[in-house]
Amino acid sequence: MAADPHVVAVLALDGVVGFDLAVPCQVFGSTRLADGGYPYEIRVCGQRPAVRTSVSGISHYRIEAPYELDAAREADTIVVPGVAMPWQAPKAVLDVLRAAAARGARTVSICTGAFVLAQAGLLDGRRATTHWWAAADLRRRHPAVEVDATSLFTGDGRVFTSAGVAAGLDLCLHLVRRDHGAAVAARTAGFVVMAPSRDGDQAQFVDHVPAGTTGTLAPTLAWLDEHAAEPLTVADIARHARLGTRTLTRRFREQTGTTPLAWLQSRRLNLARRLLETTDLPVPAVAERSGHGSATALRAHFQRILHTSPDRYRRGFGEGDHPARP
Repeated sequence: MAADPHVVAVLALDGVVGFDLAVPCQVFGSTRLADGGYPYEIRVCGQRPAVRTSVSGISHYRIEAPYELDAAREADTIVVPGVAMPWQAPKAVLDVLRAAAARGARTVSICTGAFVLAQAGLLDGRRATTHWWAAADLRRRHPAVEVDATSLFTGDGRVFTSAGVAAGLDLCLHLVRRDHGAAVAARTAGFVVMAPSRDGDQAQFVDHVPAGTTGTLAPTLAWLDEHAAEPLTVADIARHARLGTRTLTRRFREQTGTTPLAWLQSRRLNLARRLLETTDLPVPAVAERSGHGSATALRAHFQRILHTSPDRYRRGFGEGDHPARP
């Protein structure tokens, strides 16, 4: 006799990101066992039948949620997709999530859905990720959460979070692999036409200034982008910002969530990435032109932050057939 399917409740909150909502439905709904059986039952649950979707806070269309919110109370896994205003989750939603955690159900977030899990108290003391653009805000609103702004996804067995947009695919496939093994996950990946595996610790390839950096440091951050390859010190950065070093460090923490030197290092990493993507410069030359000093230092930085090497990054993201820059 076939086992009862694993019930996956996907919460369709008002302002839900349409792509994030579709990802778990597509991945779990496409999963087949070796005997052809369907191991998952998908329930899209909403507080009202018609739900407004959004991208960047702009409503695009409405969808129908065939299940009421209470249907999620019986789920084995509850997925919270990204939502336009995730810090305003309804109490009824938080109650469902807390009850699910108390009975041992698995809770999962995609993108800014992490804010909802955090409001429910499910991320306190845990490492969690979200879209890199929202990471500083998540850290500010929920200091008890260990926010990891770099990983594609995180998880400890019962609570899982993923970064923005496509990272939700990686996390859902990872859960299929945990539930049913590599062979089933590989067939699912083939059906949805995606790579079979990207490790959760693989970094989000962030290349932009996160939210909250438009304050008093904005001119200095732009200056650091232009001068990242130079041998700058904290004193140099403070001089440009016309601040003392202690005040500079405090402002950096407030506006970027990191330190001046860590920010500078991130700018150097982005410069190295652009050189690897658009030129055929050898790695030592890339290291020199991006302010890393040596190929050894560049490789160490790539491994620590992006969990890959400069050569592998170039193979994956290089444009090909481009000239070496003089």
